[in-house]
Amino acid sequence: MKIALAQLNYTVGDIKANTSKIIAAIDSAKASGADLVAFAEFAVSGTPAYGLLTKTTFLTLCEEAIEHIATHCHGISAIVGTPYLTAEGPISAAAYIDANGNIEFIGKRHVTARREMGYIVGSSIGSQIVHHNDKSLKIVVGDDLSRMDDTDEEADIIISVNARRYGKGILSRRFDKVSRLAFTAGTTIALVNQVGGSGDIVYDGTSGVLDANGHLVMVLKSFDEDIKIFDTEATNEAIDVPFTTYKDRTRLIYEAACLGLRDYFHKNGYHKACVGLSGGIDSAVVACLAVGALGKENVRVLLMPSPYTPNSSVEEAKQLAENLKVEYSVLPIIEAYNAMVGTLQPVIGGTEFDATEENIQTRIRTTMLMALQNKTGYMLLNSSNKSENALGWCTLYGDTAGTFSPTGDLYKGEIYDLARYINATFGEVIPDAIIDKEPSSELRPDQKDSDFLPHYEVIDAILFRMIEKKQHREEIINAGFDSQVVEKIHKMVMENEKKRYQFPPVLRLSPCAFGHEWLMPLVNHYCD
Repeated sequence: MKIALAQLNYTVGDIKANTSKIIAAIDSAKASGADLVAFAEFAVSGTPAYGLLTKTTFLTLCEEAIEHIATHCHGISAIVGTPYLTAEGPISAAAYIDANGNIEFIGKRHVTARREMGYIVGSSIGSQIVHHNDKSLKIVVGDDLSRMDDTDEEADIIISVNARRYGKGILSRRFDKVSRLAFTAGTTIALVNQVGGSGDIVYDGTSGVLDANGHLVMVLKSFDEDIKIFDTEATNEAIDVPFTTYKDRTRLIYEAACLGLRDYFHKNGYHKACVGLSGGIDSAVVACLAVGALGKENVRVLLMPSPYTPNSSVEEAKQLAENLKVEYSVLPIIEAYNAMVGTLQPVIGGTEFDATEENIQTRIRTTMLMALQNKTGYMLLNSSNKSENALGWCTLYGDTAGTFSPTGDLYKGEIYDLARYINATFGEVIPDAIIDKEPSSELRPDQKDSDFLPHYEVIDAILFRMIEKKQHREEIINAGFDSQVVEKIHKMVMENEKKRYQFPPVLRLSPCAFGHEWLMPLVNHYCD
């Protein structure tokens, strides 16, 4: 039996276009001699569809799309993920369409993702066996795969349709888990996943097949559409999981960020991006990602030196822009800053220089970047990182602004890793001086982040334990970190949830992103 895994990039709500893609893949699989073609969970609707899943008209259109797809299935069977309205409510289902066009819906019993809770319900009947020629296929939707209490011995192969998002480290854990399931069940498992950016989520694809011994025998591309045929009767040799090294991890982050950024723009009808280049590492990496995702002809940068910006930072930013071959303009904000501070003298006159004057500089820059967006359609990209977002080391309505943040879920150290990966892969694009200089906001003379904060290596290590590992301060201190530093970082994290509530959309690249897996009350007096 030949089973085609069709890993496609869908758009939420574009049922017509998604259906056309599915039909084209069915025709292609049929022409290649496949007996069955499997598509991802929510293939018809795209995902996450959130409140669209509560609209009867939307669900009806999805059901009509399945009926239309069935008319193209004569001579081949298909498994297509779709939302489906039942008497219990809307569910995530796999429509099994046999070679005669008959349709059977198989539901997902366990709803575990927050992006689905409240919009769909669990089906009272989960995975089911269907018979295709001389084979018994167990069709499983979503996370039901990892919650199967038992596996029917009669199943020759398990086909799992999924919409599993990318997150750092998740790919290896995913294949380890499915490998154990396949070995325990003694059954081949074929997993087909979504691919593509969908709002603040990236689906990595990386569909594949694991044999009854738990060995990976076929894998599809990561972060790209792909269709491959698995022959159950062929000799399928075990292959290595292709993303196990630290270098692979940084490459995957780069590819995920580019895909998420590209699809966020294109699926929203945006094509051009602008970035404020400061001469610092964060904006340098974001500019490189923008070029990688959208092309140099669609990226424009502004260099906006203040009275406290060293000439070296301006020159390094110019060099980066020239290396990327993007259009740039140098627009000093000195006159605007002096005018703003002068206008505010009746209010702030006679006080010492502090965060007030610093934030004015940042907000002036954002005003100029937004003016470029409004006038020319170059959508503003945010250049934040997770370390600074966690600590609130950022200016509301200043460097927190933007249409989209491709790096806001990456720690500062990961930004440096990306910079080195970009230079190693695409040539010395980012000047060494940008990578080597000590981090600074450059909003006052000779300012360095380390004047107030520990070094980012320490910050990142503490934040990772606190956020990703959910460790208490006591555990972190017992691991060898300075108690005063841990207490300071914890206080900053907890006090700045109000800032994170006002961030732009941040591409989720970690297993624990702010606003989703990490969400604290906006008003919170808990201090343990």
